[in-house]
Amino acid sequence: MPSAAAVSLVSKCTIFPSQKSSLSDLKLSVSDLPMLSVHYIQKGCLFTRPPFPIPHLISLLKLSLSQTLAHFPPLAGRFVTDSDGYVYISCNDAGVDFVHASATHIFIRDVIGSVDVPEHVKEFFPMDRMVSYRGHFSPLLSVQVTELADGVFIGCSVNHSVMDGTSLWNFFNTFAEVSRGVKKIVRQPDFTRNSILISNSVLKLPADGPKVTFAGDAPLRERIFSFSRESIQTLKAKTNNQKRNFDGEINIVELMAKQSNDPLIIKRETEKLNPTAEISSFQSLCALLWRAVTRARKFPPSKMTTFRMAVNCRHRLHPKLNPLYFGNGIQSIPTYASAGEVVSHDLHWCAEQLNKNVKAHDDVMVRKFVEDWEKDPRCFPLGNFDGAMLTMGSSPRFPMYDNDFGWGRPVAVRSGRANKFDGKISAFPGRGGGGSVDLEVILSPETMEGLESDPEFMQFVTRY
Repeated sequence: MPSAAAVSLVSKCTIFPSQKSSLSDLKLSVSDLPMLSVHYIQKGCLFTRPPFPIPHLISLLKLSLSQTLAHFPPLAGRFVTDSDGYVYISCNDAGVDFVHASATHIFIRDVIGSVDVPEHVKEFFPMDRMVSYRGHFSPLLSVQVTELADGVFIGCSVNHSVMDGTSLWNFFNTFAEVSRGVKKIVRQPDFTRNSILISNSVLKLPADGPKVTFAGDAPLRERIFSFSRESIQTLKAKTNNQKRNFDGEINIVELMAKQSNDPLIIKRETEKLNPTAEISSFQSLCALLWRAVTRARKFPPSKMTTFRMAVNCRHRLHPKLNPLYFGNGIQSIPTYASAGEVVSHDLHWCAEQLNKNVKAHDDVMVRKFVEDWEKDPRCFPLGNFDGAMLTMGSSPRFPMYDNDFGWGRPVAVRSGRANKFDGKISAFPGRGGGGSVDLEVILSPETMEGLESDPEFMQFVTRY
């Protein structure tokens, strides 16, 4: 396999917005500020080689990035902290980094063909292990285009205090649209700063800035587990205790034979077949993973475990935030259960615990999270502090495969080294769409070995 050192720098420059910004400073919110201690987000897309020369591609992407930044002026800015301790994004057009790199003996198959995600993928991203607080002194965004033997990888590293996944993929989609010649950008980001998330509380930070809260040198394995639409449907049905026929649909033949045209019987029997239909496919998948990893970690029954999920609060607040609100519109919801409970109860029980917590996270709960943070402003404690945590990030709903820069959709989506620790999971849509899901799973080597040999988990994995 090629080594990480094979990725070499060809050129690096600063890209400025094609138009000067008229946007005033944007105050960081109670969802932005805690991210000052985490790494820049690193996400990118793998493509086949474009049908034109690489120098032409580099020129095209530089121009397109400049034009895209005119729609996203905060990304070309820098952080400033005022005399009261408030942190703002100064939309000062200072520019972003653009890196052209080369790894022409690495093939697409070397990126996606191995069991574990190969180490050299981490070299496809700039700003490696850059902490978000550094946005005071460094660009808030860097784009790296890495030329491969038979493809290209376009990787973005973006400050996590500036945006979450929703905003990142809107930027990435817009960048792709501009590159392929779309003139009218309809998904314009919303930069308003007038919600409950904007606070008068001050986050006190050390003079040299905060540090990440997890060890960056622990031995880890990283794998992508793929779940087809059919596999996800089967899993969801099992979680909801539904009967299914050979086509994967709820088996209503038995129900129809019983019901005698009586709507009350239909209702009662439907409830028996489908008592908790509100448990989603994704919650079912999370529960499957929670159980399997807990078994693999071999905890005593009394050990408390945590499954933490990032939820989008834009639609949970009243009044709702714009779906294209620019920034971090997320909160992290922990669900707790002892190892004994997770392992001894069935899939439905585990999914129900997650479901209840997500359902309960309404406007009142979002505001309570804000109030709690205001009483004790702090950076987000990212990591696995007791060895029993799982942290789910990203979302299979993000339009990652909509990034067509002009010669086709991505072959795959990958992430860099940023914010990875034992128990960090990221959910991506499967390339096939239709509800398929890829899970990027980071675990200690011994726990990964246990997961790989877990029959309940692996029976639903389509490709690995």
